[in-house]
Amino acid sequence: MLEPRVIFDCLVGTCTSALAIFMLRRYALLLGLMDHPDHRKQHVGDVPLVGGLAIFMGITVGAAAYGHFHWFVKILIDTAMLLTLLGALDDRFDLSVRNRLLIQAIAILTVIATTGVYIHTLGHIFGYDVELGWLGPPITVIAIIGLMNAFNLMDGIDGLAGSLELVSIASIVMFANPPALQEMALLLALLATASLPYLITNLGLMGRKIFLGDAGSMLIGYMLAWALVRMSQTSQTHLSPVDVLWCVALPVLDTFAVMLRRMRQGKSPFKPDRGHIHHILMDAGLGPRTTLLALTAFAVGLALIGAFISHAARSAGLNLAAFCVTMMVYIVTVTQVRARQEKNRNGSRRLVLARVANKRI
Repeated sequence: MLEPRVIFDCLVGTCTSALAIFMLRRYALLLGLMDHPDHRKQHVGDVPLVGGLAIFMGITVGAAAYGHFHWFVKILIDTAMLLTLLGALDDRFDLSVRNRLLIQAIAILTVIATTGVYIHTLGHIFGYDVELGWLGPPITVIAIIGLMNAFNLMDGIDGLAGSLELVSIASIVMFANPPALQEMALLLALLATASLPYLITNLGLMGRKIFLGDAGSMLIGYMLAWALVRMSQTSQTHLSPVDVLWCVALPVLDTFAVMLRRMRQGKSPFKPDRGHIHHILMDAGLGPRTTLLALTAFAVGLALIGAFISHAARSAGLNLAAFCVTMMVYIVTVTQVRARQEKNRNGSRRLVLARVANKRI
C-alpha cells in the first residue's frame, strides 16, 4: 500500500502537470511548438506539442515535494531535463538525427560516469553468468537510446505512447519488488501520475487536444530505460535482465520489425513512414480508438506471457529464447501483412491510373 506521503507527492505532480498543460497550451503557437498535418500526419488542424514538457514539470515538482532522493535519481532528473529540452528543440526546429543521438549519448554517459550504474550483467543464461565487462557502458548507451526511440516511433496515434508507458510501469511492478528500491518505485509513480493529465487531454476528454511531442516520448523512454537498468542490475529486486524485455515488449518488437524492414529496402532505419503496427491495423480497417485498445491489450498480454514464462520456467535462458521466438513470429507476421497491404494499395493505384488513361482515350 502506498504511503500517504507518496500519494501526496504524486498528487502534487499530477496537479502540476495539469496546470502546465493549461498554461503551455496557450503559448504553444508563440513558442513554435505546434504539429502541422501532412501526408504522414493525418490529424485535423494544428495541435500543441506540449505534453512532454508538462509531464516533466509534474515529475520535477513531485520529486521536489518528496525531497529525499539520492544521487542517482537527482542525476537522472537533471539529464532528463536536458533531453526534454532537446526534444522540445527537435519539435521546434527538426534537429538532425546525428545531433539528437550525440546529445542522448552524452546524457547517458554522464549518468554512468557519475553514478556507476549501467548494464554490467545479462544474468545467468544457460548455465553461464553473462558479465559484460567493458562492453557494459556502450551496450547501456545503445539500449537506452533504443528504448527512447522505440517510444518515439510508437507515438503515432492518440493515447498509444502514454498507454504503453502505463503498461510498462505496471509490468515493472508485477515483475519486480518495488519496496526494495523505494526511490525508483516513487519515480515511476511520479512518471505515471504526471502522465495522466496529458493522456486525458490527448484523448480529447478534457479541453483542446495536445500531443506528446519528441520531448515527451524521449522523456518517457529515458525514465523507463534507466528504471529498468537500475532495477535489473541489483539483487534487491526480482526483475532479471531478461524480464526487462517483456516489460517493454511491444515498443521493442515493433521497432526491430520496422528498422529491419527499412534496412532491407535500402532505406535509413530512422526515416519515418507509415509502417508501424498501429498504421497496419488502421489500414486494415480499425479505427484509432479500436487500434489503441487492441495494442494496449496486446502489450498487457505480452507482459503476462512473460511473467508466466519467467515463473514457470525459472530459467533466464528459456525466458530469453521465448522472447526471441515471439520477436521472430511478430516480425514475420507484420512484415507479411504490410507487404500484402502494399501490394493491394499498388494494385488499386494502377487500376485507377488505367481507368483515367482509358477515359482520356
